[in-house]
Amino acid sequence: MSSGEVVVVGGTSGFGREIARAYAARGRDVVVAGSDRARAVETAVDIGGGTRGVGLDLTSPKEVAGRLSGVGQVDRLVLSAVVRDANSVREYDVDRAIELVTLKLVGYTAVVHALADRLHDDSSIVLFGGMAKERPYPGSTTVTSVNGAVAAMVRTFALELAPVRVNAIHPGIVGDSPYWAGNDAVLDATLERTPAGRLATMADVTDACVFLLENRGVNGVNLGVDGGWVLT
Repeated sequence: MSSGEVVVVGGTSGFGREIARAYAARGRDVVVAGSDRARAVETAVDIGGGTRGVGLDLTSPKEVAGRLSGVGQVDRLVLSAVVRDANSVREYDVDRAIELVTLKLVGYTAVVHALADRLHDDSSIVLFGGMAKERPYPGSTTVTSVNGAVAAMVRTFALELAPVRVNAIHPGIVGDSPYWAGNDAVLDATLERTPAGRLATMADVTDACVFLLENRGVNGVNLGVDGGWVLT
């Protein structure tokens, strides 16, 4: 086992936090990065073990390299940071669209660029997209486009960074996600269209992410975690 770090960008909440917690529980040294440095440090203390927090705002990609200068060798890199953007074409908010595009497409790439010399042959990367790439909805034009681009980035990253493995995970509507708490109408309607008979959970997404990071035979894959919802 390498002595390198597990870096989780977007690790102060949601999926990123759960993934950071999972690796800390394995005894790994974890770097939790978030746009609010104080929150990142607080999250690291809460997770415990060999976890530390770093302030990193992906919407300011020119600052990424400097913010990550203290990171050592990287075994695992998770890019899970996201901003929510319901942004219709008829009522288009350009600033919000630019924020999301910058964060995921430029920001994700800037992180990989900054850490490229600290990756090694057995390193692996997981990018977070989402099933909006397959199931658009009113107001999802930017989200759908960006998540589709994430799916394409996996292939270019895997080729350019070889033999480093690069995969992406695309969660659907996750039943126990804090984001969907109280939105029973959406959850019930999604459940009715989910062949697995249950919605994906936070634990399901975390397990799938760890699988992509650890399984040496998986590379260049876009993995949906939605219980088959996209099939209906």
